[in-house]
Amino acid sequence: MAFPQLGPCPPRLADLKREIANSYPHFAENITQAWNDVLTELKTVTDIIATKGSDVVPQINFSDLVNIEPQVLEDIRRKGCVVVRNVVDDNEALSWKSDLQEYVKKNPTAPGFPPEDKQFFMLYWTQSQVRARAHPNVLAASAWLNNMYHHKDGKVEENVDLSMPLSYADRFRMRTPGTQWVVHPPHVDGGSIERWEDKAYRSCFEDILSGNWRQHDPYDLGGRIKARTSMYGKENQATVFRTYQGWLAMSETAPKEGTLQVFPDVFLANAYIMLRPFFTPADKVEGDPLDPVNWKFDISSPDFPGIYSSNDGAGFTGPLLNPQTHPHLRLENTMVSVPKVLPGDMVFWHCDLIHAVEIEHNGANDSSVMYISAVPYTPQNAAYIDKQKENFLKSKAPPDYPPSEEAAFAGTGSLADILSPQGRKAMGFTVEVF
Repeated sequence: MAFPQLGPCPPRLADLKREIANSYPHFAENITQAWNDVLTELKTVTDIIATKGSDVVPQINFSDLVNIEPQVLEDIRRKGCVVVRNVVDDNEALSWKSDLQEYVKKNPTAPGFPPEDKQFFMLYWTQSQVRARAHPNVLAASAWLNNMYHHKDGKVEENVDLSMPLSYADRFRMRTPGTQWVVHPPHVDGGSIERWEDKAYRSCFEDILSGNWRQHDPYDLGGRIKARTSMYGKENQATVFRTYQGWLAMSETAPKEGTLQVFPDVFLANAYIMLRPFFTPADKVEGDPLDPVNWKFDISSPDFPGIYSSNDGAGFTGPLLNPQTHPHLRLENTMVSVPKVLPGDMVFWHCDLIHAVEIEHNGANDSSVMYISAVPYTPQNAAYIDKQKENFLKSKAPPDYPPSEEAAFAGTGSLADILSPQGRKAMGFTVEVF
């Protein structure tokens, strides 16, 4: 679970910067103005986030999703994160945890981290996980999140169904009190250098790179459908389009108890992250080092701050964000913990959102969650689910993850554990197969 050894960006990425710069008229002038505007707005927004803390994260009951008020919806869209309460009955969520505890006890060789005290499990097909992903409420919440997306230009995308959620198999954790985790610092998933290098993915940020950053829509389907979020075959890097990442709570988990942290402004974070590679501190700094006057446009370096080449040859890692590489985010004060959750609650965060896991767990009880993301039906996603289905039938790890097998473990899930028609469709099976 530790990040691979990290190295500098290769020299060829200086050419990528020049390619991007040459793709837009008056690039230097327009994004310098955009950069200055973003830094000015960040100062205000980070003050608000730091003051409000966890209270800034939107919360809503699952039963209210069908009648959500427009201002609440817009708040969720801007923040890029939400706690959805009471998605699953608490007793059912607790029973899933109990079954997982029994599963890992019966199968001591099941892969997990850290090896001497396993708490994060590289398991995908336990009965609890299979049943949770197929739960009608979980899928309904996923569909609701998928429908946050749209085509900015009003285009209707063929062979895309936002109301048909797919099940992307992921892992789970049962974190014990008193532990420290340093392997999940502030970062963004869903691709690394691909954000700039893959043209389809880059188009998701077209308005930012053209200088019209206020027109950026993190929910525009345009480039997302065909974006290559994994160009280098890197293990543990999703190749599907996840509208929101998420987890389902199987225990009470509160701030300071090893929970999720987020930077709750996906719109502004996207603008800053995408522009950051084109600016460096000025040679002579006067006054506040974060002031726009102390930064200059520069595309001479191959460096993409927060992006690192993996010394194991497996492509790139990042974006990893810290106060040195991305100082204007003020991450020391703006990575807020999500509010306390109860068993059966779910937490979701936009695929572009900066997030982390608290280093310390100072609570009295376990912090247990199953990772379940929101995935819409698209041709690319459906092709992945078809491969994943075959791995499921053989109890093998899903395609995005390192090879492993669960067939020999007692209590591994099967077709019979997919209890709902919606769950069967989400896993790529027809109802008739049952």
